[in-house]
Amino acid sequence: MSSRNRHHRRTLLKTAAGGFAGSLLASNLSAADLQPAKINGNLKQSVCKWCYKDMSVEQLAHEAAQIGLKSVELLTPEEWPVLKKHGLTCAMGSGAGPIEVGLNRKENHDRWVTNLKRHIELATDAGVPSVICFSGNRQGLSDEEGLENCVVGLKQVVGLAEKKEINVCMELLNSKVNHKDYMCDHTEWGVKLVKRVGSPRFKLLYDIYHMQIMEGDVIRTITENWGYIAHFHTGGNPGRNEIDETQELNYKAICKAIVEKGFTGFLAQEFIPKRDPVTSLAQAFRICDV
Repeated sequence: MSSRNRHHRRTLLKTAAGGFAGSLLASNLSAADLQPAKINGNLKQSVCKWCYKDMSVEQLAHEAAQIGLKSVELLTPEEWPVLKKHGLTCAMGSGAGPIEVGLNRKENHDRWVTNLKRHIELATDAGVPSVICFSGNRQGLSDEEGLENCVVGLKQVVGLAEKKEINVCMELLNSKVNHKDYMCDHTEWGVKLVKRVGSPRFKLLYDIYHMQIMEGDVIRTITENWGYIAHFHTGGNPGRNEIDETQELNYKAICKAIVEKGFTGFLAQEFIPKRDPVTSLAQAFRICDV
């Protein structure tokens, strides 16, 4: 691609608003359409690297910064330094343990506690605000026993998290489509866990896509459980693709509700683009920039 074409493409990306699809961006636009849109900036946005497997961390960080995002996340500590040259952070650190083998079983605690403590220490030095954890799959374990086991494991970690001022966030995932048998699959269970752990540094990562599949009623659930959520992920449903008019969730309304609550954390784009990935990311950014 020539430098002229790259410049023209970047100008288009800056104007990608909520209703713009890839086909519209490829058409003839007026001079007014080509003017960069004003960024509201009321909601700090991030992007999850795993959705962009054909791009390096360096490439994604560059494009994300050009669009106006503040973070590339779900990166391991070894990848965090790449972001600094682009003025970005990693809003949610990853790598402490697998999704399926989580904190709901005591035999997993040594591994999880050791890794989470290491990640908290590294996050402090790198300016990373949060690290992720998972409940693990049920595998015949009752939800109550799994919850209590999670409490035991997390209480070995939250003291350090409080001292270092780093959030530990357990992600809510659907067990219907993507993560069969996963235990932390309903907001009610997650909120109960947060209450029992009893630390201001342990909260939920509310994945809007996953909870739409399991529960629906997204805005009401978010607002009624506001104090237990520290981070958000997006994704179009059905299909986990672009978050535009092709799917059933109204992300502009959801993000307005989040902003109205005075949210100061991050919302991360976690959809798998079907079109040009950078164009789709720019469009998603504009949809959520309320």
